Amino acid sequence: MTHRIVIVGGGAGGLELATRLGKSVGKQGKAKVTLVDANLTHIWKPLLHEVAAGSLNSYADELNYVAQAKWNHFEFQLGRMRALDREARTIILEPTFDEQGAELVPERSIAYDTLVISVGSTTNDFGTQGAAEHCLFLDTRKQAERFHQQLLNAYLRAHAEPEAHEGEINVAIVGAGATGVELAAELHNAAHELAAYGLGRIKPENLRITVIEAGPRVLPALPERIGTPVHRTLEKLGVTVMLGAAVSEVTADYLKTQDGTVIPAVMKVWAAGIRAPGFLQDIAGLETNRINQLVVRPTLQTTRDDDIFAFGDCAACPQPGTDRNVPPRAQAAHQQASLLVKTLKARLAGSTTALPEYRYKDYGSLVSLSRFSAVGNLMGNLTGSVMLEGWLARMFYVSLYRMHQMALYGPFRTLMGMLGSRLGRGTEPRLKLH
Repeated sequence: MTHRIVIVGGGAGGLELATRLGKSVGKQGKAKVTLVDANLTHIWKPLLHEVAAGSLNSYADELNYVAQAKWNHFEFQLGRMRALDREARTIILEPTFDEQGAELVPERSIAYDTLVISVGSTTNDFGTQGAAEHCLFLDTRKQAERFHQQLLNAYLRAHAEPEAHEGEINVAIVGAGATGVELAAELHNAAHELAAYGLGRIKPENLRITVIEAGPRVLPALPERIGTPVHRTLEKLGVTVMLGAAVSEVTADYLKTQDGTVIPAVMKVWAAGIRAPGFLQDIAGLETNRINQLVVRPTLQTTRDDDIFAFGDCAACPQPGTDRNVPPRAQAAHQQASLLVKTLKARLAGSTTALPEYRYKDYGSLVSLSRFSAVGNLMGNLTGSVMLEGWLARMFYVSLYRMHQMALYGPFRTLMGMLGSRLGRGTEPRLKLH
């Protein structure tokens, strides 16, 4: 019987793995490759802050899983994983419902010989009172679009009421990591674009953006030499940055920090911390940590089942020589996907040699502050660590997305997509206005 490889999660890593395996072992008939995801389309998660601000039209940049599967010789199954039966070697998918609540696809199981879990992560609100009820998160495209619609509605409401005074919108962003600071800059840009399109009853300076960080500096996971210019740029844009301010309570109208400071905000985004999806916690007896990540060995095999692999944000993979795990970053997921392509091919070939182990390579970090600036560093064996800022950093930042597209589409289709996007600029608004 043909070996069954099931990949759960169509994020950047899972989709790249399914595509590369489909084009090789799937096309050759050596394995049946199946990708499972709860959505029909994919959008690169690092772009969700642009979707939220409206500077990116998600419909123009989405990838359809069904079409990608056809083009690359793998199968796509729509569904959300609910449980795992290791003895029967099956995963159980929740039923899928349509917009009216009618069952579209019933609960079902999918059999596997090799299972790869790459379901990513969700925002961790640390159990903060009121956060789940009153904050928006940017884990999915739907959440990003919901934020954009709320922002646009506020402007349209003010524009449609001539008697209304020039009001203001208070936006609070919890977390000064990459998502938080990039969203703040994109929102500042959106305020100017909305005014330029005639929705000017709310002036750009009246979109008041506050970034709240519990730690001592912005971008706490990155080198300080990157965080410092980012902080300086945000303040130049008029963004209020609060450091050492841990949020203790969130209500419909404000946030409160542990020292009692009240921050008024009609729109609130929580962008601090991550955790793996809750259904992974101790699933089928597999080892997980306190944030639901599956604990894996350097081979990316789970510690209690050699036929189940996990990678990306949902996996706790040790970094040899340190007491830390591999950071939850897109470049790590890409590297791990590349390793798993080799690993799974070796298993199919019946190799008896030890499986290769993953070693994280940090190639640097880049943070984009919309059209205003970009900051980062590139790391390599020959150049060491090179600091980048401004236009050059922005070009390298854009190239990261192009590399993701190249892995999925190939060079020709990526170039055609870039050309089509450039040609369409003259007939489309610079900001999504619906």
